[in-house]
Amino acid sequence: MQKMNAVGLFESLPAENEESLQNIEVEKPSPQGRDILVEVKAVSINPVDTKVRGSVKEKLEEPKILGYDAAGVVVATGEEVSLFSPGDEVYYAGSVGRQGTNSEFHLVDERITAKKPSNLDFAEAAALPLTTITAWEAIYERMHVSKDPEQNKGKTMLIIGAAGGVGSIAVQIAKQAGLQVIGTASRDETKEWVKARGADHLINHHHNFKEQLQELSINEVDYIFCLHSTDMHWEAMVEVAAPQSYICAIVDTAEKVDLALLKQKSITFAWEFMFTRPLFTTPDMIEQHHLLTDAASLVEKGELATTMTERLKGFDAENFRKGHQLLEEGKMIGKLVIEK
Repeated sequence: MQKMNAVGLFESLPAENEESLQNIEVEKPSPQGRDILVEVKAVSINPVDTKVRGSVKEKLEEPKILGYDAAGVVVATGEEVSLFSPGDEVYYAGSVGRQGTNSEFHLVDERITAKKPSNLDFAEAAALPLTTITAWEAIYERMHVSKDPEQNKGKTMLIIGAAGGVGSIAVQIAKQAGLQVIGTASRDETKEWVKARGADHLINHHHNFKEQLQELSINEVDYIFCLHSTDMHWEAMVEVAAPQSYICAIVDTAEKVDLALLKQKSITFAWEFMFTRPLFTTPDMIEQHHLLTDAASLVEKGELATTMTERLKGFDAENFRKGHQLLEEGKMIGKLVIEK
């Protein structure tokens, strides 16, 4: 039985606690079916990592391995694999229903994996999958934005929380679609970052949306992508949303929201959870392979850019704890990556 190194947890503890994330040794997995075995070269840390770390109800007998973004090299394939061969360099976001990527080797279904952009190193590529899938699905599938820029002329998208991991790529994808993008940011450094990603306008999500938009001569918006405090912004979003517009959110609501507010304008509301397809093994699961392949092509053409802003060197528990702490401070711009 071959062993591999990983970083795991046995119970929910604050990230600064040395036992919150630990260096462990576990059995090296073998691929079956449509799984590929990837030698992990880099991972990025997402809010879902910190949420899962804090969700363990009782102390575990077997360690839970976190990590939902990775870039690495295929070293073995299951008997049904047709998309990849050993030696291929890939990137992907995995599934919350399986052990994560914070390990030497990782099993992932080929249908949610793609070849990484050839012009990025592993760390730069690892910053992209989860946020790219989230933004892509939200924009093109949940809100039904056309991929033809000509069809989107004059249409607007408000992205609330545009400086974070998802926002950083969502701004770029929305601009690719030909939309006029209004991003929200509240600090000078986040404003600069969002503007550099291509946002046409900036407003502050701590201030009144309608008043700020009217100062930009924008009375209503066609699409709203909420990445920050869904319940807090609920009424403000409805107020500025155009009739028959779309709102999509990724942040859970701590308080109940009034869906009836959407009725008069016939606003469509949708949740986006990028793990839905792999978690439920949906028939269209391979769409994540296709969209990551399309995104890689855009990166190679220089039309999308990595959102990595910080990298830590060394796959060890100390670095992962540091990464979780940085993310939980709530001030991250772009993405944090840990590489071997």
